[in-house]
Amino acid sequence: MTPDTGPLLAVAVLWGAAAGALLPRAAYRFAAPDGGPWHRTCPQGHPLKGWLGRARCPRCQDTPQAERRANGGYGPGVLPLALATALVCAALAAATGARFELLVWLLLAPPGVLLTVVDFRVRRLPDPLTLPFAGAALALLGVVALLPEPAGHWPTALYAALALGLAFTVLWLINPRGMGFGDAKLALGVGAVLGWYGWPTVMLGTFAGFLLGAVYGITLIALGRAGRRSTIAFGPFLLAGAFLGLLIGAFTA
Repeated sequence: MTPDTGPLLAVAVLWGAAAGALLPRAAYRFAAPDGGPWHRTCPQGHPLKGWLGRARCPRCQDTPQAERRANGGYGPGVLPLALATALVCAALAAATGARFELLVWLLLAPPGVLLTVVDFRVRRLPDPLTLPFAGAALALLGVVALLPEPAGHWPTALYAALALGLAFTVLWLINPRGMGFGDAKLALGVGAVLGWYGWPTVMLGTFAGFLLGAVYGITLIALGRAGRRSTIAFGPFLLAGAFLGLLIGAFTA
């Protein structure tokens, strides 16, 4: 780490921690069963207001902790999401350096963490997150492409978004049990961010996602926690693969 990257990493960590600390309530509210409405109340039926902040109900503060857990809890805690987002942002800053696209990666990191948590909890990738994620990625990278000496190529980002979205849609049509339509929508944004650094990065990130998902599935089968016909949430692994591909693409750009 050079002296110049120290302040950059510090800013990235602080941003990630602050943004991640605001995610628990959204993670709880979006973690609703597929086809159902987003959570509007706490597990005990009290109305919830807003989408950002701690996943805690003020009217339940006096309820014993054991009773709160028995009623389903209130979603993830602040510390795990703050740490996870801070680590993601720090890694992206270390790989990208002081280039303009780092601002895009830092803005997209919190929703990426949020999508990962929600999909793991309920195997659902909400449209209000996946589609804006893709649109924001293309729009923000389009702005970066207009700035001096961009490290990536915006048309490739657009083509990769369309290609990956189409490919995952075909997989969903062929095997709806193995691939959700939410994964196809998420693939649009994943293709955009990976495509910024070129087609090799797209292939690397996509392959990494499938590899991580396969390793996770095989591990569950080996531990007796899943069968060969069991389904897993693929969104987190698609995002993890994109994260790894993005780190390598940014570092080598």
